[in-house]
Amino acid sequence: MACAASHLLHLRTDFRCDQIHIPECNKARRILKIKMNLSLFDYHLPNELIAQEPAAVRDASRLMVVDRKTRSVTHAQFSEIGQYLPTCPRFFRNNAAVLKARIFGQRPTGGKVECLLLQPAEDALTWWCLLKPGKKTFTSGSFEMAGEYTAQVLEVGKNGNYRVRFHPERDESITDLSERLGILPLPPYIERTDDDPRRDNDNKRYQTVYADFDKRIAVAAPTAGLHFTPELIAELENGGARFHDLTLQVGIGTFHPIQVENIEDHNIHREWYEIPASAFAELKKPEAGARIAVGTTSVRSIEDAMRRTQLSPETCITPSGSVQAEADIYIYPPSEFAAIDGMITNFHLPKSTLLCLVSSFLAPGSEEGIQWLQELYAEAIEQKYRFYSYGDAMLIL
Repeated sequence: MACAASHLLHLRTDFRCDQIHIPECNKARRILKIKMNLSLFDYHLPNELIAQEPAAVRDASRLMVVDRKTRSVTHAQFSEIGQYLPTCPRFFRNNAAVLKARIFGQRPTGGKVECLLLQPAEDALTWWCLLKPGKKTFTSGSFEMAGEYTAQVLEVGKNGNYRVRFHPERDESITDLSERLGILPLPPYIERTDDDPRRDNDNKRYQTVYADFDKRIAVAAPTAGLHFTPELIAELENGGARFHDLTLQVGIGTFHPIQVENIEDHNIHREWYEIPASAFAELKKPEAGARIAVGTTSVRSIEDAMRRTQLSPETCITPSGSVQAEADIYIYPPSEFAAIDGMITNFHLPKSTLLCLVSSFLAPGSEEGIQWLQELYAEAIEQKYRFYSYGDAMLIL
């Protein structure tokens, strides 16, 4: 695919040319690089608005409804979302389940080890992990929990992750072992001790009601989906809505803030995803009803797949017709969107790539969404919305 001069600006924002390895696009992007300061995506949030617990009932959370055509804002409850949706909407949601990824052990010296499972390496018993303490555990070469497992630390990766080979004594897989012994890895802004009695509720509420527990691969929940109840889903389906599942492995990178002054210099994290053939076929039918992405993880999967299948379908379309790849798309203003008509999302951390994505969706193809997002967040703070993973939601149409 050549980068014609008339399309240079469009290519720079439609997809990250450097991440799909097209030399002509790389050159064009360097020439036209526009500085976008990180301060544009910063805001002050009072600590008391960081939700420490979920709403008593999932769909009792609040909902800010944003209409992009009229620039109107309505304050509602999530259970009322059906009143604001277009006719026969199609929801695309991430069905990944959160793994109880924090497990514990001891080094041969008796020192304690905390291990955070990130993702499988070459097989089901070898994982990339974060270790604490990392250097001491790597030096010792192993750790264990007596009667449960032993583990060899094989190598240290580029990002400070460690490749670890596990030998479970009672379980067939590490996911089974972690389900018995592990702790759900809540975000750092949700304050919990390891023995906090609220963790029993977290085990239920930090999972979506439609999570597929055969896909316990995420280290963070796709939080926009936490607001749905089985009853609300049934109500929406009875009204003509349809739900389509996809899977994205939400990784630890979702919590990493942008740490460079120019957001274009940020190295976006990669996350594996799969979109079944049936769901992907629906995404390519804009006339069949509004396509509503449930959460930024769904947006990232969909937009990466739409661009990737156009540019190099042989690298990502499986024999069954599903799309599998590692999403490395970086969406920030003035990006365009290929297959999303609406989005449900929570309120996100300052200086995050998720804020960049949402501001892009507010005004695709321009930078106007940056200021509008600041205004919407200021209104949410004034109205005492609850923020982050256990917080309230926004519907953008």
